[in-house]
Amino acid sequence: MQCFSFIKTMMTLFNFLIFLCGVALLAVGIWVSVDGSSFLKIFGPLSSSAMQFVNVGYFLIAAGAVLFALGFLGCYGAQTENKCALMMFFLILLIIFIAEVAAAVVALVYTTMAEHFLTLLVVPTIKKDYGSQKDFTQVWNTTMEGLKCCGFNNYTDFEGSPYFMKNHTFPPYCCLDDGNGTATEPCTKEKADDNVVQGCFSQLLYDIRTNAVTVGAVAAGIGGLELAAMIVSMYLYCNLK
Repeated sequence: MQCFSFIKTMMTLFNFLIFLCGVALLAVGIWVSVDGSSFLKIFGPLSSSAMQFVNVGYFLIAAGAVLFALGFLGCYGAQTENKCALMMFFLILLIIFIAEVAAAVVALVYTTMAEHFLTLLVVPTIKKDYGSQKDFTQVWNTTMEGLKCCGFNNYTDFEGSPYFMKNHTFPPYCCLDDGNGTATEPCTKEKADDNVVQGCFSQLLYDIRTNAVTVGAVAAGIGGLELAAMIVSMYLYCNLK
């Protein structure tokens, strides 16, 4: 009985923290979506790139809503000994866990297939919007500058884009100067051919593999917490009258 009470209390506290995190993410996400200019003034120009990278306001709202629901169900189910809430908590967490495992398997086993699929989606968008859509262009500029890469595959992704049609050159990130920095002169096809700056997808994979231990440890930690939460919720569910 004491063990049951201890587990119940710990699960209540754990899920209350998740609930608070969800509320905080929801609040920030709504703030960014409704009043992004104030957010930028407070956190500075660096936040502009971060915001545009994934349209972070909507991302925070979605993540906050999931954490809010999980935290509420787990906390309410444990505190009131509600079997329905505990089962809902378990099922939502199980779906998230399965989705994460599936994504990891696809990333590890079907990297080539994923690259081909993303190429079919991303490259046409680059050719259509880079240079005409401000936010999309800023996202790619930030990505290419941060990862020291060019396009999704290489500089040819920008051929036919509004930027290329207007300037008749490629983005400066597709050419490197003698010091291996971004080119200061126009990045022509000849210079892009000579520099051979790799695509951002390849660079991203390289960075992930280089930091595989850290990435794996974080993923294992998150997965471990999710498994522990599912085990505890099922233990409480099975021991409730």
